[in-house]
Amino acid sequence: MAFETHDDDEVMGEINMTPLVDVMLVLLVIFIITVPVIQHAVKVDLPRSSSARAPAPADTLQLSIDAQGHYFLGQQALDAAGLAEQLQRAAQRDPQPALHIRGDRQVPYDHVAQAMTAAQRAGLQHIGFITQPNRP
Repeated sequence: MAFETHDDDEVMGEINMTPLVDVMLVLLVIFIITVPVIQHAVKVDLPRSSSARAPAPADTLQLSIDAQGHYFLGQQALDAAGLAEQLQRAAQRDPQPALHIRGDRQVPYDHVAQAMTAAQRAGLQHIGFITQPNRP
């Protein structure tokens, strides 16, 4: 085999493929090793069941607090002691009703916090807030 000699002034027109092949083989080995490690999902045969409707929600109590801080359970006006008593009665019912609080925008937060505390002490588990949607 004869070797060609190149002058230093001449531009070499061939690409040396050996380093490229070496890098590709190293990357291939890395991917072959790491792919089984990445797939660590546990195969579980889940039971089959028919979907059932959720139970109908229990009745709700509407607690309204006006701008002056007066409490209204439904349409009945109550003071703080009367509210606590009515909430305790409601907590004893089965199924327990949800309490929806409708607070006026101008009511001090203290009145809403007192109503929430009374509901918690009575043992009510579901408390929600009713708001008006923003309208453009």
